Amino acid sequence: MLLYEKTTEQIIASFYEVYNTLGYGYLEKVYERSMVHELRLRGIECTNQQQIKVFYKGEDVGDYYTDICVEGNIILELKSASALKKEHEYQLMNYLKATNIELGFLFNFGIKPTFKRKIFSNDFRKNP
Repeated sequence: MLLYEKTTEQIIASFYEVYNTLGYGYLEKVYERSMVHELRLRGIECTNQQQIKVFYKGEDVGDYYTDICVEGNIILELKSASALKKEHEYQLMNYLKATNIELGFLFNFGIKPTFKRKIFSNDFRKNP
């Protein structure tokens, strides 16, 4: 069984619904707002631009903002690029590392719709 399987199915279905409706070529912000709208239509609680504090050796050193956080336990990072790159994956992994959230998706509204699922288990987190 996958982590948050039913919610994951709805998130992926929402991604394809938005992509099939809008197609390629919009700015990320348009896809972000559309994803939030689609997820809410499906009864899924989500927030966009949720702040994440980043700490270095106990010191607050900056902030990240997620594109979308679903039900407080899944991060969605959206791109509108020709292709996904490793740095996009690292960005999502850093979001997961900076929180207690274990599951994230990287969605690309590119020429071809693509996504990656990433997990960062709480078992691997360093205890301060």
